[in-house]
Amino acid sequence: MARILVVDDEIGIRELLSEILYDEGHSVEVAENAAQAREARLRARPDLVLLDIWMPDTDGVSLLKEWAAQGLLDMPVIMMSGHATVDTAMEATRIGAVDFLEKPIAMQKLLDAVASGLERTVVVPKTIAQNTARTATAPAAAAAPAVVQQQDESYLGSISLELPLREARDEFERIYFEFHLARENYSMTRVSERTGLERTHLYRKLKQLGIDASARRRQQSS
Repeated sequence: MARILVVDDEIGIRELLSEILYDEGHSVEVAENAAQAREARLRARPDLVLLDIWMPDTDGVSLLKEWAAQGLLDMPVIMMSGHATVDTAMEATRIGAVDFLEKPIAMQKLLDAVASGLERTVVVPKTIAQNTARTATAPAAAAAPAVVQQQDESYLGSISLELPLREARDEFERIYFEFHLARENYSMTRVSERTGLERTHLYRKLKQLGIDASARRRQQSS
């Protein structure tokens, strides 16, 4: 049983998600805004957070940044929204969110995302102060890791933000899985571990995106 914090300003969403998660045996705490979410996070670390992006006081991405800056983003966070842009979803992922759910949320999709999120190992992000100090004092040679990060992020350059959200998201997921497949030499076991998806879910996702991993593996070995 996991302790899950649901943060959403719509009472109907909070009640629906709580009911589904309770039925799955989880302990659920709810918050209707960022202020309540902060209090809940300080009282006890949840095992997972479902965080709405659009809220009246402080939006979910800003709260995510705040937790990251304070070193409190040590639990998996799944973002939720009915009208977020691809840019917003990608920004949340860069900050530390492990997944993104589009509303209305199908029950099975919610349960799959929660199960995958709970299996993830979260690395606590460095605080803003630590990043600033390191940038100011690090020698020029230490810039090498940043080059690697820029290379990874360059894979996203082919996504057109003029696309409809669903098409852009599919393209992002295609690039994401292509990247991990190539990096793990098309080992489905390692890609499953790296992406946090069960193998059956991973195979289904690749088929949905039109990625034939077995054919790529044969090309790689030939």
